[in-house]
Amino acid sequence: MPCKFPSKLFSTVLIILIANTGFAGECTHRGVLEEEFCDENYDMVADSPQYSSRWRDPSTLFFTYSPVEHPAVYQSIFLEFQQHLAAVTGKKVAYLSVNSNAAEVEALRSGQLHIAGFATGATGYAVNLGGFVPIAVTGNANSLQNYALITITQKDSEIRSMADLKGKLIAHTSLSSNSGNLAPRALFPGLGLTPDVDYTVKYSGKHDQSIMGVLAGDYDAAPVASDVFNRMAAAGRINKDDFRILYTSPSFPTSAFGYAHDLHP
Repeated sequence: MPCKFPSKLFSTVLIILIANTGFAGECTHRGVLEEEFCDENYDMVADSPQYSSRWRDPSTLFFTYSPVEHPAVYQSIFLEFQQHLAAVTGKKVAYLSVNSNAAEVEALRSGQLHIAGFATGATGYAVNLGGFVPIAVTGNANSLQNYALITITQKDSEIRSMADLKGKLIAHTSLSSNSGNLAPRALFPGLGLTPDVDYTVKYSGKHDQSIMGVLAGDYDAAPVASDVFNRMAAAGRINKDDFRILYTSPSFPTSAFGYAHDLHP
């Protein structure tokens, strides 16, 4: 008499086999990426989803850039790029305004944002938390663009050296900013100055707000990105002669541009 295999037992065995063999596309490596991402090729960025049903193929591509200044500044700066992107993809392209690095990362992770430029300090967060795939940096045919951390104070301030920042109120920009927070915390101790210990840190939110805050006397000094400082001067928003630069760091690579890992290839 033929032996019938109980259906419930068969289902249980099948589930166990799937769980133990990695069948059905189980991720075997993700490194430090969030649980929802996978990195089977060990390139430290999220892989494209294995199944095409999980690819995003929006009719409108949303682009944005890290809001190190007011978002409207970048909407106009990247207008020509958006037009080029629309021409080569055949899709509508719109600018998505965000007010912080954290908001940009979340927009990418949730599928609201498809193509983006992330500031230096935010790039690692975007890759690990948002599934960002960086593919390019800004530059020209001859070289890559870079920038430095500069520490500024008012020209007529009594502060004349980094040592004079002790006991003062200093504007950092945001937690994830490289030149506005991460680099000062890494570099300043070597100058005998530890943020939050030797001076009081107050977050301004953006580089231009730190710069204008120093000019207005709201902060005694601020570490900011040199390219933002120079761009504001070129636009007539500030006069460089109103400031004293106390410190200039070695150069850093600038923004990374790329796309969401689950965007349709």
